[in-house]
Amino acid sequence: MDLIDEPQPGRNLAEFTVSEISGAVKRALEDQFGRIRVRGEVGRVFKARSGHLYFDVKDDKSVLACNIWRGQLAGLSVMPEEGLEVVVTGRLSAFGGQSKYNMIVDEVAVAGVGALMAMFEKRKKALEAEGLFAPECKRPLPYLPEVIGVVTSPQGAVIRDILHRLRERFPRKVLVWPVAVQGKACAPEVARAIAGFNALTPGGALPRPELLIVARGGGSIEDLWGFNEEAVARAAAASTIPLISAVGHETDTTLIDHVADRRAPTPTAAAEMAVPVRLELLGWVDGQAARLSRALGQGLLGRGQRLRDLGRVLGRPEALLERPSQRFDGQERRLVGALRGAMDRKRARFSHAAGALRPGAVRGRVADGRRRLGDCGGRLVPALGRGVRQRRRDYEACAGRLAPERLLVRLGQRREAAAG
Repeated sequence: MDLIDEPQPGRNLAEFTVSEISGAVKRALEDQFGRIRVRGEVGRVFKARSGHLYFDVKDDKSVLACNIWRGQLAGLSVMPEEGLEVVVTGRLSAFGGQSKYNMIVDEVAVAGVGALMAMFEKRKKALEAEGLFAPECKRPLPYLPEVIGVVTSPQGAVIRDILHRLRERFPRKVLVWPVAVQGKACAPEVARAIAGFNALTPGGALPRPELLIVARGGGSIEDLWGFNEEAVARAAAASTIPLISAVGHETDTTLIDHVADRRAPTPTAAAEMAVPVRLELLGWVDGQAARLSRALGQGLLGRGQRLRDLGRVLGRPEALLERPSQRFDGQERRLVGALRGAMDRKRARFSHAAGALRPGAVRGRVADGRRRLGDCGGRLVPALGRGVRQRRRDYEACAGRLAPERLLVRLGQRREAAAG
């Protein structure tokens, strides 16, 4: 190059490596913006295996990539959901490996009441589609529970109103599970309290409640938002103990109101639902006792009158027995005559039989029997002799026919006849 040549543009500019320029851009972003708040609609949401959360915040023209580190997720009051309008707080940074910049978020808030209501309606439709609001899932409240569990803040007017109302109506044992009723800790503490009461063993050292009341005073939608969290709604739906929701004032509505077995407009009304009025019960019992007494008295009077009416229809007892008495007397007279006739007939038969049994007659019959016996004995001896002689002759005749000589002759004759 000649000394008089014109210098080429840009030859005096400093040279940077890629890493140097990426680092400079990152420092410039972090120094220029520092900690900022950005409002927009949540787009794509992705949770990596490492536990970090990645999502987009967008408006009608641009998209800002955001991420939340795993250790900061537990401290969020609102989890980013697609379609939710939010205000995210954090700092801008750059990822030099891909020449991209993003926002590292450490706080997420819903952008206004409208966004909260949209999020509420979205969760409500999802839970309703699962059947958590179905009427058949609602359990009846016990009429007079022995133990009532209350999930609320231990400070404030709510717990005092509930205890005061229970003492006025019908004193019961009350177990209070202290929780935060607003803020980040509200939802997890309320869900753990409901599950904790259900985990108690019936008949254990700490009695298991027969009814639960989840209560909180009135407030804005942001104050009541902890009771719109899905974890609280699912814990209420999974409770095997009947549950009354008393969150906010009558015009306030939260997700736990739809899942609970009963919704009370105020915490005081929840106490009124839990137990009846003892004095009213005593008055009702006294009234029922008086009615029972009157009914018994009227029943006895009516039956006594009916018995008297029937007695007049039946007539005198003596009149009822007159005909049977006459029949009895007639049968008695007939019985006496029949007995006497039977005795006379039996006496005549006895006399007739006794005449035949006189001693002379008996001796005559014995002598006659002896004569007949002697005659029979005289005839028996010659007859036996004749029989013996006849059988002897028959035997001798048979013996002659069966002599050996005659048998041999007859056998020879039969062989000759067979041979011929």
